[in-house]
Amino acid sequence: MDSLVGGFFYRSIQQIRKKQIDSVSSKQDTRLKSDISPEEFRRAGHDVVDWIADYLTHPEQLNVSPDVRPGELIDKLDPEPPREGTQPSEMLADFDRTILPHVMHWNHPGFMAYFSAGGSNPGILAESLTAALNNIGLLWCSSPALTELEQTTLKWLAQLLGLQQSWFGMINGGASTASLHAIIAAREQANIAAREAGSELDLNRIVIYASEQAHSSIAKTMSILGRDPDACRKIPCNEVFSMQPERLRDSIESDLGNGLFPIAIVATIGTTASASVDPVDDIADIASEFKLWLHVDAAYAGAAAMLDEKAHHFKGVDRADSFVVNPHKWLFVPMDCAAFYTSRPEVLKHALSLVPEYLSSQEHSSAVNFMEYSIPLGRRFRALKLWYVLRTLGSDRIISILREHIRLAGLLADWVDKSADFQRVAPVHFSLVCLHYCPAGASDEEAAEMSERLLEAVNASGEFLLSHARLDGCFVIRVAIGNIRTSEVHIRRLWELMQGLASSQI
Repeated sequence: MDSLVGGFFYRSIQQIRKKQIDSVSSKQDTRLKSDISPEEFRRAGHDVVDWIADYLTHPEQLNVSPDVRPGELIDKLDPEPPREGTQPSEMLADFDRTILPHVMHWNHPGFMAYFSAGGSNPGILAESLTAALNNIGLLWCSSPALTELEQTTLKWLAQLLGLQQSWFGMINGGASTASLHAIIAAREQANIAAREAGSELDLNRIVIYASEQAHSSIAKTMSILGRDPDACRKIPCNEVFSMQPERLRDSIESDLGNGLFPIAIVATIGTTASASVDPVDDIADIASEFKLWLHVDAAYAGAAAMLDEKAHHFKGVDRADSFVVNPHKWLFVPMDCAAFYTSRPEVLKHALSLVPEYLSSQEHSSAVNFMEYSIPLGRRFRALKLWYVLRTLGSDRIISILREHIRLAGLLADWVDKSADFQRVAPVHFSLVCLHYCPAGASDEEAAEMSERLLEAVNASGEFLLSHARLDGCFVIRVAIGNIRTSEVHIRRLWELMQGLASSQI
């Protein structure tokens, strides 16, 4: 009976609201029109979805990279802002003829440069809903759905990756921002420890440690915190480009002897250049011995923690103080979405919580307010697309796609290993293959020049886009497989193209 009464009152309230809205709408008809009408929006929305569906169905019809020069699009665009509005249909047509020719197609199956940036149909749908809701996560009460969906989806992801369920998680825009939060927390932890010991931490003498193969954003954290980038000590690697723990220990002891203040170590699982893996468990021993914060950067390869056969690469991660993985890289979530976890959220909150009166809320004191744990005050509803992708694809399907990408990388690596003219330069741990063109009799300098020309020729074909790195001074072509639309057909065609272009150089 209560539910019937409740339903009656709900429907009555809705009817009253509809009359009020209709009344307001009729008055607005006689005033200045502020937005396109629902009917126009509906038609335009259908057109946009149809355009997107066609675009993603046949991406190979377009070159991966645009054949343009800097400033060409600027020259096409009107230098003055528009005074009068444009019909949505004309906007889409203008986008198609003006903007699209200058777009780099990251969702193209031939895009194998850098690391892939997610991109799946469920994520695109979720982004549309995110834009419609336009929620901003300040406090819990500014968007309960945003806050609690972020908490839940990150618990799901932690479970899938085998991370500690007790860890606190939040979504950042990228791993660079997440790693900055980790180093801020490390500095705060060192500051607290110094005060408890009756001394003071000299913030101008703090240092951190990372592999010489670590992402540049790690050194950049030192610049942001007022130190020189050299305050990030780059620890030498071994022959497979992994950090050497004994060299790490030497560097820490040397800095302590020189009166510096080590605060953190960053270990990488899946470096940018070669997807190498640092020995996290050994590094965790050193972090524990010297009481340093341990941050694990698994921005790209963290997704592989879902695979039992890759578990050995993640040994010791449970001992970390913080961890980052980017679902927008290899979990098919559109940009931007970086999952940051920490076992010490209270330290992060101590460093970053600053609540002005206009944002204070005693009524919901038990709720999580993400603004107290992050540099940005507001946050987008990024969890919605992570939720959409995990729910729509399901973990079994995601795991099968990851395994297929790893199989494709192994296939390409095998072809390279059997070739007399190509050489694989690094182990293939995940879905990245590093190689160079080195025909018999070529010097190192000649091989580098030919590899660079080959890369330029592949990219100029429009079929594929690859990027490069340098490993031990060697120019390396990187083939990063991670696009949800990439198949064996594309890998076979790439290898065929590379061989043909390489032979034409001789």
